[in-house]
Amino acid sequence: MAISFQKLDKIMQLKGVKKYDLRKAGVNANILDKALQDGNVDTRTISKLCRLLDCQPGDIMEYVEDVK
Repeated sequence: MAISFQKLDKIMQLKGVKKYDLRKAGVNANILDKALQDGNVDTRTISKLCRLLDCQPGDIMEYVEDVK
């Protein structure tokens, strides 16, 4: 794993935002689930999430070294 979106769930809880709220605002449900499972997410989705959550990319994702 290179990019982790574990922070996304935390900031959503902190701001009281549910997955439903993000889907209602135009974030595709499949892409949101992919992000929450540390999948590949494009920069357009990251930008949209940051705009909706009023945060910076580093607030919702981080680089994590692969354990060898």
